[in-house]
Amino acid sequence: RKGPAAALAGVLALAGCTGSDAATQAAPTWSNGQVNAVSRIVTAGGVLAATALRPDGGMETFTAELATGRRLWTAPATMAGRLPGMGVAPPAAVTTGKGETVVASLDPPAQKGRWHATLVARDARTGGPRWSRPVHSSFGPQSCGPYLCLTEHTATAAARTVMLDPATGRTLWKLPGIAEVEWSDATRVVLLRLARHPVLESYDLKSRKVIWQQPVERALGEGVDMSGGWAFGAAQDDLVGYIAPYPDSRKRKVSAFGLFSVRLEDGSINWMRPSVVRVYPSGNPGFAPIVRPVDDQGRYGGFARLDPATGRVLGQVGVGDAPGSGWWLAFPPRMDRIGFLKHGAQGAAYELATGRAAKQEKQRAWSFCVTDPKPLPIKGQPPGFYSVAALCEYDLGTGKRAEGQAAPPPWFTGSQDGWRLWRDERGALHGIKDGAVSAPGMYG
Repeated sequence: RKGPAAALAGVLALAGCTGSDAATQAAPTWSNGQVNAVSRIVTAGGVLAATALRPDGGMETFTAELATGRRLWTAPATMAGRLPGMGVAPPAAVTTGKGETVVASLDPPAQKGRWHATLVARDARTGGPRWSRPVHSSFGPQSCGPYLCLTEHTATAAARTVMLDPATGRTLWKLPGIAEVEWSDATRVVLLRLARHPVLESYDLKSRKVIWQQPVERALGEGVDMSGGWAFGAAQDDLVGYIAPYPDSRKRKVSAFGLFSVRLEDGSINWMRPSVVRVYPSGNPGFAPIVRPVDDQGRYGGFARLDPATGRVLGQVGVGDAPGSGWWLAFPPRMDRIGFLKHGAQGAAYELATGRAAKQEKQRAWSFCVTDPKPLPIKGQPPGFYSVAALCEYDLGTGKRAEGQAAPPPWFTGSQDGWRLWRDERGALHGIKDGAVSAPGMYG
């Protein structure tokens, strides 16, 4: 039977997190500083897209060539009915059945009145419009396999989710209520139905029939409230989900929360870990989740890295090892250690597999560049929207920024088809093709 150290080493090898400077230097890289990207980055057909903030406070859809980072086109963008806690909505990018790629995003409305936005699909390379659809309120478009999914009328009692043909905009089918795409491939999609009792549902994209359903409360217990936030990520043949706690001041209690895993094939529950919170920064729930248990009195326990395939603890560090207060979590590229960063002072580091203290000298780890982010000054939007966070490298021995501009680790950026993409603290976009194993990043 493998011990924690051997198990953690095996997972790291499978994850393909090399952290090799030589490999990083040899890989094709690019940077584009002509943009202030504030959303997640999406890709399809050799094109990347993100929502950006202009200097005048307006929003735009920004696209670039994946291989070079060269700007392709931009278009005005807006949000209509999206909740601030969900972050800025990214565009959706999908390749049509004809081999063409479209980027779909919400434009400002064509005219004032009932409609507050317009969904516009454009050619990913040229920006030429393909079709449009008026929108009253929406959380934004998403790719769902070879199609587009869109929530509509989210601010009304008639909320629904529709699946659209990306080439024509034709409505293929509708579902009552609000749903978010958590995973999809060429034939199936898994939706999170956002309701008083949320449910994961898998659909066959061709027949539009339900393959399986799995209530979230079956894994985490009664009293789930999605207002605290959620995150999902694929782990090979499974889908790992995290539901955050939400304190209800009226009931004076906290909603059910934790992590769980379901099989993509049939929706059966693989494992569950209720009453744990995900820490930040950390890997995606489906890639390298780091959690802390919370007891009935609301007291936090230590830090543990879980195996997304089994839910088992691969390594942990006790709560008493944290160096007092005023620290931020920091992790190296391989995430085999946990660091406690103290800005401008010496921090602490521990080996996750053994829980033993590690030397801080010359140890580098990644943490948030900004610990007190300011809300984005977006014209015409309610306050409370923030940029997707950026990571910076630090010297744990001094608490200062490390010299150089290395690429953030794969557990943060994720990787698609060998490309890793990220935004820095100024909103500039960067890409590196280092052949990392395809995996979701911290934000999906």
